[in-house]
Amino acid sequence: MNIAFDAKRAYQNGTGLGHYSRTLISSLATRFPKHQYYLCAPKITNRFSVAPFANMQNIVPINFPGKALRSVWRSNWVKADLLSRNINLYHGLSHEIPIGIQRTSIKSVVTIHDLIFERYPRQYNPIDVIIYRKKFKYACNNADRIIAISRQTKDDIVSFYKIPEEKIDICYQSCNPSFSKPVTDHQKQLIKQRYNLPDKFFLYVGSIIERKNLLRICKAINQLKETLPIPLVVIGNGDKYKLEVKEYCKQQNIESSVIFLSDDVSINELPSYKNADDFPAIYQSAIAMIYPSTFEGFGIPVLEAMWSKTPVITSNVSCMPETAGDAAILINPLSTIDMAEAMFTVATIDAVANEMIERGWKHAQNFTPEKCAEGVLKVYNSVTGNYSQ
Repeated sequence: MNIAFDAKRAYQNGTGLGHYSRTLISSLATRFPKHQYYLCAPKITNRFSVAPFANMQNIVPINFPGKALRSVWRSNWVKADLLSRNINLYHGLSHEIPIGIQRTSIKSVVTIHDLIFERYPRQYNPIDVIIYRKKFKYACNNADRIIAISRQTKDDIVSFYKIPEEKIDICYQSCNPSFSKPVTDHQKQLIKQRYNLPDKFFLYVGSIIERKNLLRICKAINQLKETLPIPLVVIGNGDKYKLEVKEYCKQQNIESSVIFLSDDVSINELPSYKNADDFPAIYQSAIAMIYPSTFEGFGIPVLEAMWSKTPVITSNVSCMPETAGDAAILINPLSTIDMAEAMFTVATIDAVANEMIERGWKHAQNFTPEKCAEGVLKVYNSVTGNYSQ
């Protein structure tokens, strides 16, 4: 098959959607090398490269008006490029498919990661909600199949958009295989020096937005500052909510206990920070990864931590129990007391932390890149009728 992807996120996104795109594309090309893979990219960056893959190439806008109106090319005009290359199937990796692709000979699949903007519209710009709803509903109604990354997301698609559940396949995502590779003590020390990290720390990874609940972690840090003075390292960035978090830290005099890596300009310019190459070492150096989000589509930092053999503290709501299984400490994300108790337990009782590491590694085997790729290719085959591997 000739398989094309919407590769905008693979090249331009440094967080969850980008990691999903890069990992899936790489896994498919490696696991199923007989197919040809085409990456439709409005812009090429150093976040990904097709060079290591003989069966992969980019499709970029090369003529006017596509070069001038790249967003329109991605959402509509790309169909001409797909047809000229005899593409059999197009996969919209992040909620979108080209307008009118259902009227061509090209089959289409779309991945829906979450419908959080439908559940919490007040946390989004009203105009963005309107745009997202239009794009998501169009993709769900017109794609040949829908991939949901969790049971939670599938249920939301059925509930909000009235899509028949028979049209939706659940394909759990994986993460970059580099998280599963042990980092040596020497490498960890080099990374600690590179990022000026403390010897012991808790870790938060994710966008700094309200539902991901960083403020409550800081409240737990403040509650523990006398009995467990261990700082928090934050990977991620934000706007208004980040300022709220930082103001709280200032008021409570715990600014030195919450380290925002994104505030360091030199770190932001590091290629190994932009493409997350250094993240496995940071994960594996942490006491625990804390991810108390009130709602997610999947929660990939939880999986990254389990692959890294790092204990996880996460929420007992949304898809988090589905993602974490029995390997994490599940807490009420609205309870600072619960969070502080979990942090204290993991940091002070080795037997608990070791059992979490063991269970986490075992649970992570359900989310290997190979299993993810196999599940997705099965969806492709069901759409195209091509059941040869």
